[in-house]
Amino acid sequence: MEIEVLGKLLSTLPADDDHPYRTGPWRPQTTEWKADDLTVVSGEIPADLDGVYLRNTENPLHPAIKNYHPFDGDAMIHVVGFRDGKAFYRNRFVRTDGMLAEYEAQRPLWAGASEMPEWAQREDGWGARRRMKDASSTDVVVHRGTALSSFWMCGDLYRIDPYSAATLGKEDWNGAFPYHLGVSAHPKVDDRTGELLFFNYSKEAPYMKYGVVDADNNLAHYVDIPLPGPRLPHDMAFTENYAILNDLPLFWDEELLKRGVHHPRFHRGMPARFGVIPRRGQSSDIRWFEADPTYVLHFANAYEDGEEIVLEGFYQGEPEPKADGIADKWQRAFRFLALDHMQSRLHRWRFNLRTGQTREESLTDQITEFGMINGAHAGVRHRYVYATSGVDGWFLLNGVVKHDTETGVEESFRFGDGVFGSEASMAPRIGSTDEDDGYLITLTTDMNDDASYCVVFDAKRVSDGPVCTLQLPERISSGTHSTWAAGSELRRWRNVDNAAQAVGL
Repeated sequence: MEIEVLGKLLSTLPADDDHPYRTGPWRPQTTEWKADDLTVVSGEIPADLDGVYLRNTENPLHPAIKNYHPFDGDAMIHVVGFRDGKAFYRNRFVRTDGMLAEYEAQRPLWAGASEMPEWAQREDGWGARRRMKDASSTDVVVHRGTALSSFWMCGDLYRIDPYSAATLGKEDWNGAFPYHLGVSAHPKVDDRTGELLFFNYSKEAPYMKYGVVDADNNLAHYVDIPLPGPRLPHDMAFTENYAILNDLPLFWDEELLKRGVHHPRFHRGMPARFGVIPRRGQSSDIRWFEADPTYVLHFANAYEDGEEIVLEGFYQGEPEPKADGIADKWQRAFRFLALDHMQSRLHRWRFNLRTGQTREESLTDQITEFGMINGAHAGVRHRYVYATSGVDGWFLLNGVVKHDTETGVEESFRFGDGVFGSEASMAPRIGSTDEDDGYLITLTTDMNDDASYCVVFDAKRVSDGPVCTLQLPERISSGTHSTWAAGSELRRWRNVDNAAQAVGL
C-alpha cells in the first residue's frame, strides 16, 4: 500500500474525553489520507468489481457547547475505488460553512441536536430547528457523476469529488436551490431518469415541500405538501410514477415547542400517514393513506404492483423507548439510537390507489435497519434487502443481513466481538443479470486490531463471509450511510490507465 498524508486538522476535544460517541469505535479521525494499491489482507479483489464506494461519517473537531449528540459531528467522506483488480482509498472532511467557521474560531458556535437553540453562539444557522451547524454528515448519494453529502435536519447539499472526496462547493441547481429550507437527510436518485427527488420540512406552514431535479440539474418541480403541523420526516421513497412522503406520529411536542424546547414525542393515538403523489404532481394531487402508528427512519424501496403502491422500510415497534431498567447513563441518554430499543424490523405497506385502503405486514422477526438494495431496482420491484444488525443498547452495527422479501429466507454474517460496520452498499458485477449478482461493500472499525478494513462480500452468499478484505491506512470512526457508483456512471473513469490517477483530473 502506498500512503501519503494529505492533511491533518486540529482538534480541541479533551484528552480525557469519556463520551462513548467520541471515543472507542466512535473516536474521530482527523487525518486525511491518500492510499493507492490497498493491501489485500485476505482473498482477492474481484476483477469484475468496478466503481467507487463512498461512506459518510461524523468526526467532531470540537466539543459541544454542553451536550454532544453523534449527529453533530463534522462530515468526513471515505472513498474506496475498485478497478481492474486494484483498489485505492481517499478520505476528506467536507468543508461546510459551519465546519470552516468553527475551525477558524476553534470552538463550537452552534447548538447541537441535544442542546437548546438559544445556547448557540451565533444567531444564524441551518436545520428545520435553526441555529444548528450544517454538518452534512448524514448521507451521501451520487447524481450526474458528482457525490452530494446531506444533513439530517435539512441543510445545504455539498458537491464532493467521487474520486478524491474533495469538497467542490455547494450544489445550487443553477441558482434554484432552496437555501432557506435546504434538503432533508436522504435525497433519492433515479438512475433510469437521471432525476433527483427530495423534500424538506420546517416549523412554518405548510411544513413540508417536495421537489424534483431533472437530469440537466435544473429544479424542475417544487410544490407545497401541507401538513397539520411541524413534523420530523427523515426519509422518502419513489416508484416509476409516484413519490411517497410521510407524516408520522413522532414529532416535537407542540406545548414544549412554544417555549423553545424541541423535544420529540411519540403520539401513540395517531396513525402513521403516507402521502402518495405523482412525481410531478401538485399539492392537490397527493393522497394520504393511514397505517398503524410507528416511526420509520429508513425505507428500502417502493414499487407499483397493479393498483397498489408497495413500500418497504423499517417499522419501529418502540419509537419512544422507555428508560426504565437502563442503568448506564449513556445508554439511557441515547436509547433512541439503539436498534433493539427501537425494535426496528423490515415491514411492508400496500396502498391501494383504487380503494384508498392500506394493508401492512411485518417481513421478519429479526431486528435490522439501514437497508440497501441493488440500485438498478430503485423504484421498481425488488426481492433482496441488505440490512445491518446492531449491538444491544448501542448505536453500533455488528453484521450484515440479507432479507429475501419473497421467501422470507435470511442470510447473515456477524463481524465478531469488537468489530463494527456500516451500511453495506450493493455493487452489481460488470454485466450482471440477476438482482443479487454482485458484491456487498462496507467499512469496518476493528477495536481488536485498532484498524479499519474495507470488506467485500459475494451478495449471493453473504453468510460465507468476505471474499476480500482490504486494509485502510487508519482506524476510522463508526458510522452509517454509504452509496455505490458504478464506473460507467463516473466521468474520467476510463480516461486513465489506473483509476487512482483520475483523482485530481
